[in-house]
Amino acid sequence: MPQTPDVPPEPGSTTELAPAKINLALHVTGRRDDGYHLIDSLVVFTRFGDRVTTQAADEDRFDVTGRYAAGVPLGDDNLILKAREALRAHCGADQTPPVAISLEKNLPVASGIGGGSSDAAATLRSLSRLWGLDLDQSELAQIGVRLGADVPMCLIAKPLLARGIGDELSMVADFPSLGLVLVNPGVGVATAEVFKALASADNEDLPRPPDHFDFHSMRNWLETTRNDLGPAADAIAPSVRYGLAALTKADAGFARMSGSGATCFGLYETGNVAKRAAAIIRKRQPNWFVAATRSIPSEEA
Repeated sequence: MPQTPDVPPEPGSTTELAPAKINLALHVTGRRDDGYHLIDSLVVFTRFGDRVTTQAADEDRFDVTGRYAAGVPLGDDNLILKAREALRAHCGADQTPPVAISLEKNLPVASGIGGGSSDAAATLRSLSRLWGLDLDQSELAQIGVRLGADVPMCLIAKPLLARGIGDELSMVADFPSLGLVLVNPGVGVATAEVFKALASADNEDLPRPPDHFDFHSMRNWLETTRNDLGPAADAIAPSVRYGLAALTKADAGFARMSGSGATCFGLYETGNVAKRAAAIIRKRQPNWFVAATRSIPSEEA
C-alpha cells in the first residue's frame, strides 16, 4: 500500500499517498438492470497524488490545503469523512477516538483520475494504522466498496484489471513503472453525465494484454484499445482535445483521456523525458494542471 516515506509524519500521526488513478484503457462492455455500467479496464496508479494525514485529536477536525483545496466539499458528503465514519461504524467508537484529518489536494477535482476515491482509500489506510485496527485488505475493501466502486482498487494501488462495475479486480504481474505526463485544461466533468451521454454501452472486451510489458509493447497494445468514454466526454467538454493535442505536440509516445475525463495522460519512454515534456507544456499552458510522474509498478524495487 502506498505511503509517503519522504515526508516523515509527526509523532502520533500517519501520512498516506492518495495516488492518481489512470485508466490506460477503458472499454464499456454492458449495462446491468440496475443501471450500473460494466467495464473492462487496465488501471495504474502514479507516484503523484494527494496526501492524507491523520493525527490523534481532542475532537474531530478536517482541513484541506493545496492547489485544488477550493474544490473540495467540507461537509458530510466528503468521501474522506464518509471513510472515517464507515470505519467507526465497523469497529466501534471505543476503538476510533477523535482524529484530525488533513488533505493536501494536489489533484484537480472531477477530473477522471480517481481523486475522491483515492482520498477515501488513503484515509482508510491511514486511520487503520493510526487507530491500530486489525483489518486486512479484504475487510478494508468491504468497507471501501460501500463508499464507491473505485475505492477497493484504490486501496490496492498497483497495476490491475478492473471488470464488472469495477469491483472484479485482478492484479497484473510484472508490470513496469511507466513515465507519464498528466494534463488537465482546468475542466471538471461529471462522471454520471459522461456515462449518460454514451453512444453505446455494449462494446467488446479489452484485447489480451502483451505477455511482456515494456514501453514499446505497452504503446503498441494501447493502440488496439480505447477509452469508450472519450467521445462522450469530448462532447460535454471539448477542451479535452486540447489536452490530447498538447501531449501529442510534446512528443508523447501515446496519449489518451483517463476515466471519464477531462484529465489526459501521455506515455513517455523514461521519467526524464516525461519531465522535459511536462516543462514544455507548462510553459505553453501555465494555468493548466500538468504533472510529470511515474506509475507504481507491480512490485516496488
